[in-house]
Amino acid sequence: MKSLNIFFYGLFLIIMGCTETQKELEVKIIETSLAGNKLTELKAFQHSDSLVNVNLLPEKTYQTITGFGGAFTESSAYLLNQLSKANRDTIIQAYFGKNGARYSLTRTHMNSCDFSLSNYSYTPVEGDKNLEHFTIEEDRDDLIPMIKDAMAVSEDGFKIFASPWTAAPWMKDNKSWVGGKLLPKYYDTWALFFSKYLDAYKAEGIDIWGFTVENEPHGNGNNWESMHFSPKEMTDFVQFHLGPKLEADGYGDKIILGYDQNRAGLKEWVDEMYRDNASSKYFDGTAIHWYESTYDYFPEALQYAHKKAPNKFLIETEGCVDSEVPKWYDDAWYWAKEATDWGWDWASEDEKYLHPKYAPVNRYARDIIGCLNNWVDGWVDWNMVLDRQGGPNWFENWCVAPVIVDPDKDEVYFTPLYYTMAHFSKYIRPNAQVIGIENPDEDLMMAAAKNPDGTIAVVIFNETEIPKSINLSLEGKTKRFAIDGKALQTVIISNK
Repeated sequence: MKSLNIFFYGLFLIIMGCTETQKELEVKIIETSLAGNKLTELKAFQHSDSLVNVNLLPEKTYQTITGFGGAFTESSAYLLNQLSKANRDTIIQAYFGKNGARYSLTRTHMNSCDFSLSNYSYTPVEGDKNLEHFTIEEDRDDLIPMIKDAMAVSEDGFKIFASPWTAAPWMKDNKSWVGGKLLPKYYDTWALFFSKYLDAYKAEGIDIWGFTVENEPHGNGNNWESMHFSPKEMTDFVQFHLGPKLEADGYGDKIILGYDQNRAGLKEWVDEMYRDNASSKYFDGTAIHWYESTYDYFPEALQYAHKKAPNKFLIETEGCVDSEVPKWYDDAWYWAKEATDWGWDWASEDEKYLHPKYAPVNRYARDIIGCLNNWVDGWVDWNMVLDRQGGPNWFENWCVAPVIVDPDKDEVYFTPLYYTMAHFSKYIRPNAQVIGIENPDEDLMMAAAKNPDGTIAVVIFNETEIPKSINLSLEGKTKRFAIDGKALQTVIISNK
């Protein structure tokens, strides 16, 4: 009898063990792929012989997410105004509506930029040191209506930060839209410019969350609007002029992000920005771009910037596939490495390795996941809408956008880049917290974040052509599924 009891007890343990292993995570799996899925929910899977065991570690927590999104530019806003109301509304809903990408962090430009129709400034009167003639009239036809339309359909709202490419030429040492430096005698005037901008947009019902001090302070090769700052010059401007001015005018809560150029130069900038408590007081974070390389996301530089200022924002504020004319209704092109960036053609030989031929979808997915795994808390795309040429751009600096339109025919093309961005913006929400993940497969890129509602979003990118089976584990529960070759997935784990 004793041996029989032992037998049944052992059988009970086996049954209970089997029951435990059968506990399954409740998940929804969304995929975009070269094969044709576009934010498609998957119910059935073709399993492969290659099984990857992935373990989520919610007890390991990292940065809090600020948001994902794109930029309101005059070019994008102008194009929307050339479309039918139905197509305009479709695009706005696709970016900001509850069933769309739900963009939560956005950017716009102060004064003109290359993605404007012409050069213009809010301070058109030379010598107007007190900015008595400040005006945002140039923004009223296109830019402001686009922002207001987005605000009207966004249920959760979104943050918007603004960036100047240059001050008006009369404030600069070279009297030009391109290059040159702000004259020291106009430092206070330029600080006032930011405050006046906040006043003007507030009067329009648009709350500006913050600023980057200067778009690309190293310049851009004397091509389009730019204004140069050294790290010390920018830090001094913020510490002694901009920060105190915003504070005095009741805007001390506005976010100030320093730098705003390529990640490779981060060290010298954060060292200067956070040189002491007095300068650190006014910098809320660091802004970065990806143009140094759209393949290498510079993890060492990102880690350094975080360690230098662990409680500050670290936001990627601009990225796009540039110097390319986008392909019209050709999904395969966006998954093809022949869609190169500028560096493939023009980078020096010793920097070619930073610009390999690499597909646009791969660039976006790789960079965003790499950033999330290295303390970046926000990622902002460049133009939301461009035309079939990759403009309009007064300098003819053609670029690719997630949505391409043909205003002459009133047609709209949602490229694979739109769906790639949505894998992050739609499912990783503001105030989510990045969590740990154990991933043994070097061919798969992954990042995970726990949302404020308790759901967990895991983004997985398989850039190889080989399908993979995945066994995902979280606190004793598992889910087995598969990801196709050349595919991006977001796995949403229920909070139940």
